[in-house]
Amino acid sequence: MAALVNNGGGDNTCRLSRTRKIDVYYPPCKRARVVGPLTTGAAEAKEQSRSIDSLPNECLFEILRRLPGDKERSNSACVSKHWLMLLSSIRATELSVVQKRPSEESMKRPLPDLNKDAPADGQESENNGYLTRRLDAKEATDIKLASIALGTCSRGGLGKLFIRGSNSTRVTNVGLSAVAHACPSLQVLSLWKVPLITDEGLLEIADGCPLLEKLDLCQCPQITDKGLIAVAQKCSNLTSLAIESCSSIHNEGLQAIGRCCPNLKSITIKDCPHVTDQGIAALVSSASSSLERIKLKSLNISDITLAVIGHYGKNIIDLSLTSLQNVSEKGFWVMGNTLGLQKLRFISITSCSGLTDLGLKAISKGSPLLKQLHLRRSCYLSDVGLTAFAETARALENLHLEDCNRFTLIGVLTALSKCNPELKSLALVRCLGIKDISSCPIQLPACMSLRSLTIRDCPGVTSASLQVVGKICPQLQNVDLSGQVGVTDASLIPLVESSNVGFMEVNLSGCVNVTDALVTLLVKSHGSTLKTLNLDGCKKITDGSLLAIADTCSVLDDLDLSGCSVTDYGVAVLASARQLNLRMLSLANCSKVTEKSLPFLGNLGCSMVGLNIQHCSLISNLATGLLEEKLWWCDIIS
Repeated sequence: MAALVNNGGGDNTCRLSRTRKIDVYYPPCKRARVVGPLTTGAAEAKEQSRSIDSLPNECLFEILRRLPGDKERSNSACVSKHWLMLLSSIRATELSVVQKRPSEESMKRPLPDLNKDAPADGQESENNGYLTRRLDAKEATDIKLASIALGTCSRGGLGKLFIRGSNSTRVTNVGLSAVAHACPSLQVLSLWKVPLITDEGLLEIADGCPLLEKLDLCQCPQITDKGLIAVAQKCSNLTSLAIESCSSIHNEGLQAIGRCCPNLKSITIKDCPHVTDQGIAALVSSASSSLERIKLKSLNISDITLAVIGHYGKNIIDLSLTSLQNVSEKGFWVMGNTLGLQKLRFISITSCSGLTDLGLKAISKGSPLLKQLHLRRSCYLSDVGLTAFAETARALENLHLEDCNRFTLIGVLTALSKCNPELKSLALVRCLGIKDISSCPIQLPACMSLRSLTIRDCPGVTSASLQVVGKICPQLQNVDLSGQVGVTDASLIPLVESSNVGFMEVNLSGCVNVTDALVTLLVKSHGSTLKTLNLDGCKKITDGSLLAIADTCSVLDDLDLSGCSVTDYGVAVLASARQLNLRMLSLANCSKVTEKSLPFLGNLGCSMVGLNIQHCSLISNLATGLLEEKLWWCDIIS
């Protein structure tokens, strides 16, 4: 539809109020072109200047609404911006009798997995919502939206629309109304940072798009409860609602959504200062029979909301609570002890000062099917709560602890000894209380099921702790030790040698004391299974590691050598390894890599899809351009 956007005509629009109480927006009429032979007579000149554009807009409206089909309307929109905006103002109910929109039943078909440009059955007359369109920042304008709306009618219909704007975005209610008028099959609408959209635009969407299923509003300050109520009343198929940083949204809109949308499965409410317990509690209790996912962040809600979630959340499987400063220990205790979260599988709690050991134990008691627990910035949790949780959560498979500084290594080991024997993943991130211990007073647990271990930015964890990990976790496949500056070759050797199944992903980024000796041992022990190796910032890594990788690794497809001390020789050795089929390679900040490496990089093969040579000061832009021509299929960052 580029022709629709690039046609001549001013951007300024005029507003014409017709007797039918329909606002029509259009640019000033274009001056008629004189294409006949030049004449001198005034009467003849006047005759030549006449065109269809000289008709009043009421007449043009009547003509255009009688066009025989979507394709004809789309072609007519190419004539001028005037016609484009006039066509986009025509509602489905105003089309001539022979051109009524398809029924809801004919449009109610599932979206295909792939974004197609035409319906599967090849019928242009049915607007089934097969197409997805995204507009970012400056390209998001009313003219563009009108072009998309009319242009997709004859090619499957618009099903998903994502607008990612900015403060300068020129999208207004005019563009959104064009979508509402021409795209009755729209099922997904996402509006981010479009400050000029008001309730009027959302009212048009509610009237024109009854099949809407997902609505996402972020930083839309002029949208109020009035717009949400209209969506609730007209779009009963709504299954997902996300509202973030919308300062004019209060409780009434959420209450209406709960009452009128029986299929609602997911709600996300973030940073809305006027939303309180009244709105969230009413929404959760009204939609309790279908609601499966709840995400709440930075809201003025209290223990009442958590009690309602605990009581009515019988179908909730995913719960995320972030920065709820008015929720106390009592709220978490009641939420767990009401025993309503029987189907809960995943819970994430971040920066909630009311979460204590007592509340954590109650959550595990009330959620017998809980598989994943993510705790972040919980300053009042201790080993006592972690151990009590582990004793009760018998289905737990994934445990993530981040910025929880009262947990100790003894507490973690005790929890592991009491935890579900099928635990698969453990992550400890910036937990300053976890430190090496000289002796272990408890019997070491056997974590035979643990496949993934992350210990990131925990400065107290060094050689002794990693030796313990090697003893208790012989089935590890994914290891992430990024940011562990105290880790050395000697502390990692027991961990490398302990695995019985072979590492698949290893992240040692920021481990500045790791050397070629450790990498050589790693690839010799796990070269047949290793797929991802990250050595970002390991300055002691040289060409010796690349020699070992080239000789041993057979399935490696992602290698990060950013900031390492490798040279052109190492790159040449890596490129000459016939068994390697790298897809991603990063040499960013490798100061010893020069333009001599580029011919070898060019021979890496068709498997390469990503190459990072950013901040390689000895490689010129000209040489990079030649490499891009040779590896035209590869995304090169320079």
